[in-house]
Amino acid sequence: MRPVAFGSRFAVAALLLLLAGCATPRPAAPAPTPALAPAPVTSPSPVTEGLPGPQTLLGWADEDHLAAFVAYAQTCVVARGEAAERQCARARLIQQTSRPVTPSMARGFFETGFGVVAAETADGGPGLLTAYFAPEYEARRAPEGAFDTPVLARPDGWSRGWVGPTRAEIEAGAPPSPPLAWMRAEELFFLQIQGSGYLTFEDGSKARAAYAADNGRPFVGIARPMAERGLLPANGTSGEAIRAWLAARRGPEARAITALNPRYIYFALDPDDGGDPAGAAGVPLPARRAIAVDPASWTYGDLVWISADGGNLRGARGSYSGLVMALDTGSAIRGPVRADLYMGRGTAAGEEAGAVRHPLRMWRLVPR
Repeated sequence: MRPVAFGSRFAVAALLLLLAGCATPRPAAPAPTPALAPAPVTSPSPVTEGLPGPQTLLGWADEDHLAAFVAYAQTCVVARGEAAERQCARARLIQQTSRPVTPSMARGFFETGFGVVAAETADGGPGLLTAYFAPEYEARRAPEGAFDTPVLARPDGWSRGWVGPTRAEIEAGAPPSPPLAWMRAEELFFLQIQGSGYLTFEDGSKARAAYAADNGRPFVGIARPMAERGLLPANGTSGEAIRAWLAARRGPEARAITALNPRYIYFALDPDDGGDPAGAAGVPLPARRAIAVDPASWTYGDLVWISADGGNLRGARGSYSGLVMALDTGSAIRGPVRADLYMGRGTAAGEEAGAVRHPLRMWRLVPR
């Protein structure tokens, strides 16, 4: 579900935070407040007692703590548990009573409010970081030239757990209902991989294509089989490389490759509010500060430190590290050290997201 910088290493995409605050009104004449709201006084918790603080994390001093704090305060409402809710309330109190919040205050908030626990794979090795984005594509109200692939609404009678036709079977048949829009085949394929995105029609109107349902089939990535068949080099299977290959072979040849992924996504069209899409947690995703995770290993609202070096795709950037929030999930995101970083909206976010395949380490910031 991709700027204010994300650590010192990120150079593109703005931090778009459009979740309306639900804080209580600021008093008309507030009393002077300390530089940092104190951590709440509680009995020592066996969960956090003795845990190191986040200041022990490699790269912590280089983080943009203020950007992380803003994103956390805007999205922590989804966190659950007494300690998590207490820290969320503390962050919002700091926002209300401090004008402005300073980088040192933001850093102090995290250092006094959280302990750190490493997430580990079964074999102790690194996990995997990938990235996603909210694509922006052209569309048509009726089929026209290359815009010959229908965007389909959720089928009548669909229910959770339903297993329907495969992608190939759906594309070979007649649309079961009037299409919502028409797109280029390869762009619809990528819209379905991302799960949502934005459409611009020929009259200039815009809409958000939101995930509505799927056909119950498993997701299968096409990057590896394309490399195995020699269609693309092993280190050249970025999203942009795959999209370009499909566009150049639009028709039966491209459909034979996309059919390797039997999963099919149905959409609903909503107005484009100019912001970022909501993730599975139900709040808009802050660009570069939100990740999709495996719900079996993480809880929505978890605060996470990621560190990922050495991407192996052409065009990959050297590293990604910093504070992010667990706000989304995806069918391909499985395991305790697996994350999909949301890069933001549009072409630049998509080009970067398509080149992220980095060995990953993750740490959970446990609220005190």
